[in-house]
Amino acid sequence: MRSKDRISYFYDGDVGSVYFGPNHPMKPHRLCMTHHLVLSYDLHKKMEIYRPHKAYPVELAQFHSADYVEFLHRITPDTQHLFSTELAKYNLGEDCPVFDNLFEFCQIYAGGTIDAARRLNNQLCDIAINWAGGLHHAKKCEASGFCYINDLVLGILELLKYHARVLYIDIDVHHGDGVEEAFYFTDRVMTVSFHKYGDLFFPGTGDAKEVGEKEGKHYAINVPLKDGIDDTSFTRLFKTIISKVVETYQPGVIVLQCGADSLAGDRLGCFNLSIDGHSECVRFVKRFNLPLLVTGGGGYTKENVARCWTVETGVLLDTELPNEIPENDYIKYFGPDFSLKIPSGYIENLNSKSYLTTIKMQVMENLRCIQHAPSVQMQEVPPDFYIPDFDEDEQNPDERIDQHTQDKHIQRDDEYYEGDNDNDHMDVA
Repeated sequence: MRSKDRISYFYDGDVGSVYFGPNHPMKPHRLCMTHHLVLSYDLHKKMEIYRPHKAYPVELAQFHSADYVEFLHRITPDTQHLFSTELAKYNLGEDCPVFDNLFEFCQIYAGGTIDAARRLNNQLCDIAINWAGGLHHAKKCEASGFCYINDLVLGILELLKYHARVLYIDIDVHHGDGVEEAFYFTDRVMTVSFHKYGDLFFPGTGDAKEVGEKEGKHYAINVPLKDGIDDTSFTRLFKTIISKVVETYQPGVIVLQCGADSLAGDRLGCFNLSIDGHSECVRFVKRFNLPLLVTGGGGYTKENVARCWTVETGVLLDTELPNEIPENDYIKYFGPDFSLKIPSGYIENLNSKSYLTTIKMQVMENLRCIQHAPSVQMQEVPPDFYIPDFDEDEQNPDERIDQHTQDKHIQRDDEYYEGDNDNDHMDVA
């Protein structure tokens, strides 16, 4: 088994305490549930747990426009009525509401993915996990699809400082449009997205014909699927395509977005994947033994999201987990059977063998256009972003934000307790 320090896991309890609103399907509380399930299986003892730094506005502006970052920083639920023009401009509203601590939420999940990329770059770990990340729809100048800051793009930009070629793989039920768009014109990043396409399903992009442009032509791969795809069809297609992609593109690092809305029974999804099928994709990618950054993404049946990402944490740790869920702070959510695995779904599979064969052939043809991996001449690698030092004497020790700044960003093995003594325990409203 890998030594403990080869797997880095990023988590901040504050990320799960924000609230999008009463009727909104995105429930960040799922991240607390995932973390406590990971703890209940003792998986934290097999990896290094880090609290990410809160990404600075200047870091977020490495991809996003400075005016958009500034607006996210400034806007609050109490002041949003004064900014109707800007709200429309930046696509904030029903899907992407303004809520309390919105900017801090973005800073934490983006900081986790940036920190994960830096640890991989510095060869401090082989695999880095940030289940709070994976918000793949956010665009340069606007929010989209419950996503405000695109942590994946920021993480990939960080990885590009050390790696000639980055492979991005997305198994969320929705097309990874924000990441694809960011790198649509470059061969430095290959994006591969498996997703539902058609019937006006969000975001409406991701046809197999979208392959990239200019230097990036043939470096965007889309696998558009219909309702009801099952474990067997999905994993077979995934393994065939990803094997050929890795062989052809020869990436130096892989970023894997594990959106759990592709699971059976998801509130917004329409696939039939079991946790076994979903996690088999993670297991397969891990076998390439390349540096690997793993994030979360969508997932709107929160108890199943927690189950899925806990199983996948186990997969990344080469640890098989017992099916009976151990006692934890959120055990009541996993009733009545309290089991870890969920079965496949029962939606009719509209993906015929001939349809899947056609999609596979289109992708293989696209890959044939890349005769060999592009020979990127690596320039001198720029240093990590300048991060200002704070004068401790000027800080108010009662302010919570300063505790994060002072924090060494690493948790000791004995810092987690079960039950009421857990440092990250929060009362759920």
